[in-house]
Amino acid sequence: MAFITAPSARSDSSELSSASSRAMASSSGKKRGAFILLEGVDRCGKTTQCSLLLKHLLSLSIATVALRFPDRTTPVGQLIDSYLRSGADVDDRAVHLLFSANRWEVAPTLAQTLADGNTIVCDRYAYSGVAFSSAKQKEGGEDILSMDWCKGPDFGLPAPDAVLFLDLDQDEAEKRGG
Repeated sequence: MAFITAPSARSDSSELSSASSRAMASSSGKKRGAFILLEGVDRCGKTTQCSLLLKHLLSLSIATVALRFPDRTTPVGQLIDSYLRSGADVDDRAVHLLFSANRWEVAPTLAQTLADGNTIVCDRYAYSGVAFSSAKQKEGGEDILSMDWCKGPDFGLPAPDAVLFLDLDQDEAEKRGG
């Protein structure tokens, strides 16, 4: 299994077609499922495209599971949900580490799901965390957290086989709100 070593902002869309070819045999001899990730700005259609891809793969009789981060069903995910709903003033480093902890608490299940031969279609992952946190700036434009610092907590997480970045024009994003 591959692990995250250096998250990138974009991946070539041709990676989707090769994701299944990179599926590896697990120790039990089963073919490993593909880990397909959709990333992009808010309201660009990630959830819609994940749903459509999930339905398509299932229609092809490919065992497929949907994941979404943050995963608000887990203990850490419930803390994230509470934080997001409260609007509390929490240090940006602590928030970033909380989101990373959510991915780490799901990582063993994610890895086992892939090893069992299931494909995973995921709505957001570590790349979103790096983008959100490293984009924050103090008054005057100084970065609060460096991109390198933001990548650190996610080193070692299972890496996606394919990353699809959904782009959205700024004018269209503003029309969609949120």
